[in-house]
Amino acid sequence: MVHEYRDRIYIRKDILLKLYEHGELNQSKLMSYCGLNNVKHRGILDDMVKKDIIVRVEEPWGSKSIIKYKISQKGNDILKAVLEPYEELFPRKDSDE
Repeated sequence: MVHEYRDRIYIRKDILLKLYEHGELNQSKLMSYCGLNNVKHRGILDDMVKKDIIVRVEEPWGSKSIIKYKISQKGNDILKAVLEPYEELFPRKDSDE
C-alpha cells in the first residue's frame, strides 16, 4: 500500500483553506477536516500561531476550555498572495492523469 506524502506547504494550505472556509474551528474539527493527527501535527498549528498566520483562542466551556483557531489577516494575505499561485503552478495531481 502506498501512503501519499503531503508536503508541509500543502498541510499549511489545507489548514488555511479550512479556516477560511469555516471562519473558525475547534482543534479536533480542524485536524479532522484536514486529515491530520492531533499529536503528530500539533507542532504545525503551534508554529502557524507563533508566526501569526492563524489565531488560537481559548474559550471557557464549563470547567474546561475549548481551543479554537481562525485565520489571521496575515494568513489570509499569504493564502491569496502565495499559496493560491503556487497551487496553480504546481498542482498536486497532473491534469492529464
